[in-house]
Amino acid sequence: MNVRVLGCSGAIRSGENAGEPGGTTALLVDEDIMIDAGTGVAVLTDDELARIDHVFLTHSHLDHIAYLPLMIDAVSDARDTPLTVHASRATLDILQAHIFNNLIWPDFTRIPSPDAPGVRFEALEVGECFALNGRTVTALPARHSVPSMGIAVSSAEACLAFSGDTTSNPDFWAAVCALPGLRYVIVETAYPDAQIALAHAAHHYCPRLIADDLRGMPMKAELLISHLKPPHGALILEELRAALPDVSLRALRAGEVLTL
Repeated sequence: MNVRVLGCSGAIRSGENAGEPGGTTALLVDEDIMIDAGTGVAVLTDDELARIDHVFLTHSHLDHIAYLPLMIDAVSDARDTPLTVHASRATLDILQAHIFNNLIWPDFTRIPSPDAPGVRFEALEVGECFALNGRTVTALPARHSVPSMGIAVSSAEACLAFSGDTTSNPDFWAAVCALPGLRYVIVETAYPDAQIALAHAAHHYCPRLIADDLRGMPMKAELLISHLKPPHGALILEELRAALPDVSLRALRAGEVLTL
């Protein structure tokens, strides 16, 4: 199983000088599963988009769903089955009310026809799993400003967990540490410690909050840091390494492929 990082930035300008490639959150699992659909999706060709059958969304914020409506429209003629979007019922209700409402975007849950729509919604709640061709996707706890969840994707050999957007969340780490074969944990860290008040208000992590959550946890996987807000990326990583000296961690990079 391969996980290709299409985008992992906390903003559309990804590098310290906006010179690094990137976009907002989107992860491609093999060729047919996508986790979130932020602006990182733009790197895919039409042929690659047409091979995606399932999209799992952590939450409804624009930096995680921006390309979902566009990718449905772009490849509708190349597909003979609907794209299935998996998310919590609360998130699916938000998409229906505020995106696929025939005002912001056509309601592809009913066109070209109710019997043959372009997209199909399927609810997945925290603690539930979805199995697909030897891979299992599991919804994990998250705490954000809108209904949210993390996601774990597992093969027979290994597992990767992704926090989605979250703030202090011991339940996420307890669930992650119980996953067999855990190799990578992608965790958002949007703000440096000097902005801890903003992290609390926006329901995001900063290094101090992650260190508090990980204290005493038997977490041996590599931490891959995503959702860094420019221009604070280097400082956030420095603070994380100081707060977690015994944890292997680095910044996640757009374009890299994680093999499990």
